[in-house]
Amino acid sequence: MAHQSALIAEDIEAYLHQHQHKSLLRFITCGSVDDGKSTLIGRLLYDSKMIFEDQMAALEVDSRKVGTQGGAIDFALLVDGLAAEREQGITIDVAYRFFSTEKRKFIVADTPGHEQYTRNMVTGASTADAAVILIDARKGVLTQTRRHSYLVSLLGIRHVVLAVNKMDLVGWDKGVFDAIVADYRAFAEQIGLSVFTPIPISGLGGDNMATRSDATPWFEGPILMDWLEAVEVEDDLQAKPFRMPVQWVNRPNLDFRGFSGLIASGSIKPGDRIRALPSGRESRVARIVTLPGDLDQAVAGQSVTLTLEDEIDISRGDVIAAADAPAPVANQFEATLVWMDDEPLPPGRTYLLKLGARTVGASITDIKHRVNVNTLEKTAAKRLELNEIGVCNLSLDQAIPFEAYAENRHMGGFILIDRLSNRTVGAGLINFALRRADNIHWQHTDVTKVSRAALKRQRGQVVWLTGLSGAGKSTIANLVEKRLHALGRHTYLLDGDNVRHGLNKDLGFTEEDRVENIRRVAEVAKLMVDAGLIVLTAFISPFRAERQLARDLLEPGEFIEVFVDTPLAVAEARDVKGLYKKARSGQLKNFTGVDSPYEAPESPELRIDTTAIDPVEAAERIVAWLEGQEIDYTI
Repeated sequence: MAHQSALIAEDIEAYLHQHQHKSLLRFITCGSVDDGKSTLIGRLLYDSKMIFEDQMAALEVDSRKVGTQGGAIDFALLVDGLAAEREQGITIDVAYRFFSTEKRKFIVADTPGHEQYTRNMVTGASTADAAVILIDARKGVLTQTRRHSYLVSLLGIRHVVLAVNKMDLVGWDKGVFDAIVADYRAFAEQIGLSVFTPIPISGLGGDNMATRSDATPWFEGPILMDWLEAVEVEDDLQAKPFRMPVQWVNRPNLDFRGFSGLIASGSIKPGDRIRALPSGRESRVARIVTLPGDLDQAVAGQSVTLTLEDEIDISRGDVIAAADAPAPVANQFEATLVWMDDEPLPPGRTYLLKLGARTVGASITDIKHRVNVNTLEKTAAKRLELNEIGVCNLSLDQAIPFEAYAENRHMGGFILIDRLSNRTVGAGLINFALRRADNIHWQHTDVTKVSRAALKRQRGQVVWLTGLSGAGKSTIANLVEKRLHALGRHTYLLDGDNVRHGLNKDLGFTEEDRVENIRRVAEVAKLMVDAGLIVLTAFISPFRAERQLARDLLEPGEFIEVFVDTPLAVAEARDVKGLYKKARSGQLKNFTGVDSPYEAPESPELRIDTTAIDPVEAAERIVAWLEGQEIDYTI
């Protein structure tokens, strides 16, 4: 049954109106493993009378079966719904729960304490207005306490409760409480959490949560529920310049075209002048449309549809901004990144970056440093591992409107997505645009790609041969170039070993260097295609992501992936350069097929089975395929 109100019996419509207009607080519980986060939320639900009778009956049965309180009610089971969570007594996924009191409505996210699931904590914190950081009074400030506190600060949450839990297990000792608060304060001041509210509690017993405990006569601060009901989280977004990311172009019929979205900051009225970003085109607001009717004004936090006086091109992911104070637009940034994938982050690999409703290609060009969340020390890093936090430079394939995350969460927070698996691999916060982005512009040239191709009477293309070392890529590529040259084609062969004598002489064979090796080759190949050449490349190029990067740099039809398919045993038996022997003996590290993976193409344009045909026939098949694609340029 929900919390009781006299209005329910007296005037149900008045009660519903009152409930509808209550303020909403989103908050998270976080901290280390077994600090009691789930129990605290379960107790809040219980004390606010948000548990129905059948739920209570089921809770009592579950508490006897899988509870951790010796048959007594285990409030954590109200939140930990996954079977694995109940079996292990831990939180794995983010659990969202709703409850309300007479004064306010709440959405609370119970986030995992295990370091392995830090990425889930970031998810829960990304929309929170406040945080309740729990500490087990018996253990004090732990590594994960510091990690979660750092993330809370990083994500811009400034309303924080330090809930020192399980005080009943230390005899409600004020000295223990004061020591923990002092220890935490010393760390919090280093990360910018100079203001927080410490509260001694017992989540299981409900002490100092909904009612003040007789066990803490020495504590004069607010109890948890009073703090949650009173904390003011309204920010100054309405006072900032107008920003509305477009989530949907609303076109129900020929007579209406509007742009729908959540106003991220500022306010807007009919007649106000706006600028569409990144295009920079301007117009004026004609109407502010909502389901109940048109508005005279809309402010931050409202979802509306804007119609404009002029027909200008605006798409999903664009931003409508105040014309006199538009958001900046850039394609290179410094950002703080939380890496959330089991596979480490190597600089140079391309991902999809999603900011609001806009998705663009992105790559990490440089990891400036990694942050040790325990000491806050900044250390050099070539990669980021799971749950590590680093400051990086990003480069996008197109300019986007943005604002620093510290100024506007909606305009500065993004996620990175793996292009092949569609996994979310990182969460980031834009710090600022790199100044060099303002100083670099495309220079117009009169001789174009089309005119260069016409002069050579051929279409520029890349024939990308990939396969294991010893598969025969270089041999086949050389034969293909000889045949094309004899046919009068303009070609160039980029061979894996040859480019390491010059262009890539500074690169080794770590995963990061392999990624950068292919990135550079792909960029060179793109320039050669722009010059009208048929480019042949012979590289192991073991990772699908980098081959996809090379493909994405070119126009459709210009990238031909040729999988030189040779079984590992056959390639190793050939071992022309003696590399497999060195790798097996431990003299050569990170060798593809031995101690580094090879990701075979899933749908190449051509597959060459070198166990069935010799290099000469393989080359002829590639040339025949190219000739069949009409590589002649039609003037």
